[in-house]
Amino acid sequence: MASVTDQELKQMSQEERVTAFGMRTEQLTGRSLYIEFEEDEGSNFTYPWAPDVDFNKRVEIDADEFDTTGANNKIRELMEEGYGTIVIKNPRGKHSLGVGILSRLNLIIEGSTGYFGVGLIDGPNVRINGRVGWSCGENMMSGTVLIEKNAGSTFGAAIRGGDLVCRGSVGSRTGIDMKGGTIIVGGDTGALSGFMMQRGRMVVCGNAGKNLGDSMYDGTIYVGGEIQSLGVDAVPAELTQLDKDWLTRKLSQYDLMPETGVDHFTKVVAGKQLWNYDNLEPNEKKLIL
Repeated sequence: MASVTDQELKQMSQEERVTAFGMRTEQLTGRSLYIEFEEDEGSNFTYPWAPDVDFNKRVEIDADEFDTTGANNKIRELMEEGYGTIVIKNPRGKHSLGVGILSRLNLIIEGSTGYFGVGLIDGPNVRINGRVGWSCGENMMSGTVLIEKNAGSTFGAAIRGGDLVCRGSVGSRTGIDMKGGTIIVGGDTGALSGFMMQRGRMVVCGNAGKNLGDSMYDGTIYVGGEIQSLGVDAVPAELTQLDKDWLTRKLSQYDLMPETGVDHFTKVVAGKQLWNYDNLEPNEKKLIL
């Protein structure tokens, strides 16, 4: 694209400015990330250096014998040996456990973890039988994470793909800066959940705290209970039959389908009043010393 001067930009219509900046002109109403392959083919795409594991080959790790770095290194060593199902016993709230796994793996954690558990993962299926601390699943790219009990704040921060599921309740700022994938909460979520959400879907079966969806750019939030308040530029939208079908399928997949169905869910999307990329900044700014 040829360069455009500030004077030329001032003379353009909003649509012309959008084109000049390479922005999209279509309305975004809660789509998730595009994929270039069928959903059931996703598991076939792995890193070329990823170890070839056998899910029927199972081994246990006693986390009491390692610090966090040692436990994570042991997981990688066992994957290189072909183990596809790894059970971690006695995690005792260790932070950053299971971080950075970029391959297919069944990882079962029997107990509770600390902060930043199973973040930066791309492919594994993780089941945590206890609770998790802050920022579980942060920057998750693909795979599934299922937590049986409660989770701390910033659950699923900046998640990009996969399914991140907590059967219990979660803290504040769930899904902050969410960029794709799906977050499902079986209980309640705290304040500022969905803050600056950019894409993906979040489902809260229970109640949502204050300022839900504040400053969200895109994406969709579904709430089965009460919403204490909506944040800036978060607005209710019609719950369509497509929404209901998707909710039914997704919640049934994780045994979280309400007995009353999904017709009562509230759908929240971005009002898009904060989309201000077409507002020009002045060429000269005053510097206050």
